Amino acid sequence: MRTSTFLIRLSVVVCGATSLAFAQNTCEQLKALALPGVSFTAVEAVAAGPYVAPAGAGRGAGGPVAPARGRGAAPPQMLPAHCRVAATLKPSSDSVIKMELWMPAENWNRKFEMVGNGGWAGIISFPQMAAALRDGYATSSTDTGHEGGNGLFALDHPEKITDFAWRAVHETVVQSKALIAAYYGGNPKYSYWNGCSTGGRQALVEVTKFPDDFDGVLAGAPANPHIHLHAAGVERSIELMNNPQGALSPAKVETLHKAVLETCDKLDGVKDGLIGDPQKCHFDPAALLCKGADSDACLTAPQVETVKIVFADVKTKTGEIIWTGFEPGGELQYASLRNIPTQPGGGWDSIRILGHQNANYDFHKFDLDSDVALADKSGIDAHTFDLTPFKKHGGKLLMYHGWADQAIPPGNTVNFYEGVLQTMGKKQEDWLRLFMVPGMQHCSGGAGTDQFNKMAALERWREGGTAPAQILAAHVSNGQVDMTRPLCPYPQVAVYSGTGSTNDAASFSCKAP
Repeated sequence: MRTSTFLIRLSVVVCGATSLAFAQNTCEQLKALALPGVSFTAVEAVAAGPYVAPAGAGRGAGGPVAPARGRGAAPPQMLPAHCRVAATLKPSSDSVIKMELWMPAENWNRKFEMVGNGGWAGIISFPQMAAALRDGYATSSTDTGHEGGNGLFALDHPEKITDFAWRAVHETVVQSKALIAAYYGGNPKYSYWNGCSTGGRQALVEVTKFPDDFDGVLAGAPANPHIHLHAAGVERSIELMNNPQGALSPAKVETLHKAVLETCDKLDGVKDGLIGDPQKCHFDPAALLCKGADSDACLTAPQVETVKIVFADVKTKTGEIIWTGFEPGGELQYASLRNIPTQPGGGWDSIRILGHQNANYDFHKFDLDSDVALADKSGIDAHTFDLTPFKKHGGKLLMYHGWADQAIPPGNTVNFYEGVLQTMGKKQEDWLRLFMVPGMQHCSGGAGTDQFNKMAALERWREGGTAPAQILAAHVSNGQVDMTRPLCPYPQVAVYSGTGSTNDAASFSCKAP
């Protein structure tokens, strides 16, 4: 095909003529596509087989086999043949947003799945892209406009703050859809977002700011509001630093965990090492206060105080909850029980950089009320509970969070969900559902049933109109499923029927509390 003819056809597709169908173009021909503010760094057809990371692989530039920090190289992943597009986006004079898009060369399911980031991002989420590609999706990801897993990129770079907050994701969506239309000769029938942690925050920002970008959205363990999560972490760290004798030994953490389970494990009708609804667990750590000599079987007064700090909500002087505390049941994973910090940690960047624009700001000056208000001006987060435009678009929002999350206390996700209902009305289950997962840690892992097909549930809901009344989940040990349970739409919980194996989902049903 001549380049001029190709460009004419591309312009028709990119302009949104979704009802037209064109022949598929080759990956090589995409190099001729001119998109404003977009420069291609790679456009190549990749054969099926083990994926090898491109030259310069690493944080922000690697592939799905780039080694994790502190680990050896991961084994190669088998990927189907696909068209790989790597590009740099410059929607502002100070933007350098890296993105990649992979499009199946065969057996495309006519869907687009964009995957989210974790932490401060700074790297493209290649492993998640690889999983989506293997399932037949055209898939993309972005580094959100910087490299490195901290907030230093934001010092004296307001445009990069905007890129991280929302612009990098939205621009990647726009350019991905244009490239998909050009490659396949038509737009995707459905577009989905799949993200956890920072990816959960990105999900909520997207449905708020750009409700038409996605038809279905998975928002796991959302770190939103980002500023409030980090500010709560700083406040909690300072309270723990002011209680220097409060660290619990591993043996004492075991004692605490056993006492919590003894109090609350049976509340869901079965003793299984999981707390089905931690909101009903009212455990007072003072019950473990040493009556005589200190031992592994009791807690000293400073250690009791540490437990109270870790479990408590972080509040402003007026009583506003900035972020909820950690939930009972996950004690074995809560590092703040065992380690008294000496400085505020990674969340401090949200205060010193996004707030004060001062890398040397003294954390001793930290004030929860004023510093949150200052850092909130960065515009990182979504603060609205009114998601009416997304609902009118026909979008479906499926949220999930592990009750034993050791990184992002899950109660804030419940508060967000309830905030939406209070704002938009109680009956929102036709487009919004939340699934809380007993025993699951951050995004996955833990003693609970953390393995479940979230995307399948979302697709059946959006494409077939079948809302998830429950989601079958499994726990896997040594490659074998050793427990299944139903995950229930909040506020319902899985309740044991009284007969049958407690490791079998069929022995449980979802019931209102």
